[in-house]
Formats: sequence, C-alpha cells, structure tokens
Amino acid sequence: MKVLKKNQLIILVIALMFVTAGYLNYTANEGTVTTGTNTVKEEQYAAIGDATLVNSGELLEEGDKQTIINTINNANIAKENKDNEVKNDEQNTVTTSTKTDDYFDNSKLERDKMYSQMLESYQKILENTSISAEQKAISEQEVAKINQTKNAIMICENLISTKGFANSVIFVNDTSVNIVVKAETLQPEQIAQIQNIITRELKVDITNVHISNK
Repeated sequence: MKVLKKNQLIILVIALMFVTAGYLNYTANEGTVTTGTNTVKEEQYAAIGDATLVNSGELLEEGDKQTIINTINNANIAKENKDNEVKNDEQNTVTTSTKTDDYFDNSKLERDKMYSQMLESYQKILENTSISAEQKAISEQEVAKINQTKNAIMICENLISTKGFANSVIFVNDTSVNIVVKAETLQPEQIAQIQNIITRELKVDITNVHISNK
C-alpha cells in the first residue's frame, strides 16, 4: 500500500509539472508574463532590458548606468593622465641626466684636445734643428709639465669618483684649479674631500681650488 501511495504521489507531481508547463506556454503566447499576483505586458517586460539588476533586486535605470560609466571613464582618463605625467617626469629626468653626462664628456674631450695641440706645438719646436739649446730646454720642460698635469688630473678624477661622485671634470689654469662634479648638492665634508685630493695631487694652494656642482 505504501508503494502504491508513493507511485501515485510521483504521478501527481509529474502531472502538475505538465500542467504548469502548459500554462506558462499559454501565457507566453498571449503576450503576457505572470509574476506572483502581477501581470506585466510583454512590451513592458522587454523594457526591463534597458536596466541592470543590482543588489537586493533593485534596477539601475539607463541614466544611472550612464552616470556610472562616465565616472569609470573619467577615473580611467585621470589615471592615464597621471601615468603620462609620471612617464614624462621620468623621461625629463633621463634627458637631464644625459645632457649632464654629455657636458662632462665634451668638456674632457675639449680639454684633452687642447693639451694634444699644445704638445704637438712643442714637439714641432723640438724637431726644429734651428732652435737654440735654451728654447729646446724650455720646450722640453713645458712638455713634461703638460704630461704631469694630465696624469695628475686623471688621478684626481678617479679619486673623486671613489668618493661617490658619478662624474667630474678638472680644468687647470696655471695655479688655479676649477672642478665641476656631478651632484645635486655638495656637503661641507664632500667639499673638504675634493679639496684634499686636488691640493695633494696638483700641488696647489687650497685658496686656488674652486669647486662647483652640476
């Protein structure tokens, strides 16, 4: 008996499913949709497609949706502008650094070119058989002095680099020495280190040492 009641229950559930499906099909063909106790026309139901379902079953109307889209777009534009600003700042920093490095490289080239021309001039004097012994001696002294200065400059620039400076260039004019180092600022202890190197290697008085940064 229990088995029979169970089978009857199953048949009843299946029958109810068919009846429900048929009813829904009928209402769809009639152009209406039934939800609870409310009947909505097909045209009205289709209009819901212009809205977006949000939390708690609320509908976001088209105007509100556009406002959110505009807000998102504006946020993306602001982020893109910020990224471009950062990128431009980085490019400007790289460009400035490159120009600074070019200054040091070009200054050293011009300085070495000047020394080469001076040595070439003295060499021509030494090769002239008609010059006096005194002129020859003076030329030899000047050649030795130039080579000594070049070596001292090279040593100074290398020692300055060991103090944390990425680049430097030294100009010697008789007893006056000018040094330009690559740095945003110069601390008193850094200036003292550079002065110590210059006075020791180039044999000049500290009052004749002029330091600047670039």
